[in-house]
Amino acid sequence: MTKTALSDWLLADLKLPKGVHSKPEPEHPWWRVMCLTGVDYFSTLGYQPGIAFLAANVLSPFATLVLVLVTLFAALPLYQRVAKASPNGQGSIAMLEKLFPEWGGKIFVLVLLGFATTDFIITMTLSAADGAAHFIHNPFTPKWLSGQMLVTLLLLGILGVIFLKGFKEAIGIAVVLVGSYLALNAIVTVRSIIEVVHHRELIAHWKTALFAQHPNWLAMVGVCLLLFPRLALGLSGFETGVAVMPLISGANLDARIRNTRKLLATAAAIMSVFLIATSFVTTILIPAAAFADNGEANGRAMAYLAHQYFGSAFGSIYDISTILILAFAGASAMAGLLNLIPRYLPRFGMAPEWARASRPLVLVFMAVAFIVTLAFHANVDAQGGAYATGVLVLITSGACAVTLSVWKTRKRWIYGIITLIFVYTTGMNIWERPEGLKISCFFIASILFVSFFSRATRATELRITGVNLSPEAADILTSVNDQAVRFIPKKPKTADPKDLDRIDKLVRAMNHLPPEAKIVFLEVERTDASEFDQQLSVEGERIANHCVLRASSPIVANSIAAFLIHVEQITGQVPHIYFKWKEGNPVANIFRFLFLGEGDAAPLTHEVLRKAVPDISHRPIVHVS
Repeated sequence: MTKTALSDWLLADLKLPKGVHSKPEPEHPWWRVMCLTGVDYFSTLGYQPGIAFLAANVLSPFATLVLVLVTLFAALPLYQRVAKASPNGQGSIAMLEKLFPEWGGKIFVLVLLGFATTDFIITMTLSAADGAAHFIHNPFTPKWLSGQMLVTLLLLGILGVIFLKGFKEAIGIAVVLVGSYLALNAIVTVRSIIEVVHHRELIAHWKTALFAQHPNWLAMVGVCLLLFPRLALGLSGFETGVAVMPLISGANLDARIRNTRKLLATAAAIMSVFLIATSFVTTILIPAAAFADNGEANGRAMAYLAHQYFGSAFGSIYDISTILILAFAGASAMAGLLNLIPRYLPRFGMAPEWARASRPLVLVFMAVAFIVTLAFHANVDAQGGAYATGVLVLITSGACAVTLSVWKTRKRWIYGIITLIFVYTTGMNIWERPEGLKISCFFIASILFVSFFSRATRATELRITGVNLSPEAADILTSVNDQAVRFIPKKPKTADPKDLDRIDKLVRAMNHLPPEAKIVFLEVERTDASEFDQQLSVEGERIANHCVLRASSPIVANSIAAFLIHVEQITGQVPHIYFKWKEGNPVANIFRFLFLGEGDAAPLTHEVLRKAVPDISHRPIVHVS
């Protein structure tokens, strides 16, 4: 394949930003969309009981009960509020973006994107590792495929190949996978409960071990609260549930919000029942040694019970179902990344042009997933901290956003307490398992570096998506009688006719312009310089014998260039603009241009025009004196 052919293949789906010439997403009943989020949320049943036992030992059922209480009475009401505030799937990140002005909001979003990327990448690697654990422990697995690392990398590689070929989220597949997986878990759970009922001495042994380690109930409660952060990855489905809101059918936004709340509540209820039941039966029925590294129940506690009580045939069916839903959880995470990153970075001007194409992003994300898998040795337990960090930071940010949004109401106390719960949980998780913060910091640093490098390289793009003229402005520009319009840029301020007379005479004298030359003053008021592009609206005013055009824009030089191009198109004459040199350090002017939207406008305007208009005969002319 030649270099050109490879480039064409990689960028084959390069597309305009979402919403431009794009079809609306098809809508589905809420319960079907719940299955799409469920491939991520419900698939945690594959490894959550094992992680809970490793964290809490015989206290696992009680520690899981704390997780369930937080799920139902903290995370659920929190995200029901987020759903109301972001019915188009923006999530809590967009809520917080609105609370911070200009660059502060952009940088804050980039940091949250770093944590979100941690969440999704670790979802892929952890799910693949757990799928590999189910595969290699199956009695029918050939010996040459018995390596955890090998199988994990193979599963990730298959996922990458699927996305490189072209993957579309199939809600129908998700419904089948989630339905069959939950049904198999229900069968195994009921059979395990029957086993516990028939062997009540197992409960007695468990109680003995429980009180041997913890002398009273108060001590148990305290330990469970301390251990809760280690189990918090069981909260992974809420942010995804809000992100898929555009896929949920509804007659209007209010109906979509109601249906999303049904989705969140139903998923939380189903997951809560399974979490309590599975943590109980796995703690009672599985020997502690089986949960250790390389143990038969490590990362696959329910599969262990499926093989033990139903035999290898049913156990293999359970393994296949688990591997498929875990693989689809990785696919859901990859799809989330391919939608999340382009949703923000291109809008900020902080992504290279190729980031709009999915295949280059797939290659980048797969390379990172391989590195993470190698770094964590494809170990499910070792990745729990990093996964929980990404999940908890997003939930905590959502809690903060909701609390701030209701701060002037009585509900601020309720959501304030919920926020404190998640702040504590996040802090304890980072304190006990700092590897999650380390990998998140790697993603944050990478996103910040790429974002600002991209913003700098794209700074001289046109960046103005359109120019709208008021009737007065259009009249000023079209009354030139086939002569070129000459513009004098000036700082936005109250126009004084005497001052305009002085500037007019000075420019005519310095550039030897005849008296009949048409001169128009142009003012561009800088707005939020952190915004990357916008429509330019131009107003016109006649002051004495002078004409003044006014506009507002986040970037002065690019707006002037776009306006001049528009003038050439509507008048058929190449316009001229007359600058004076900017005083000051040129390096400082460059930084002012990049971050404040100002700087030495003359050379910057010329550079934007040079890149935007290759034909010199139609390129507006920049004069500097």
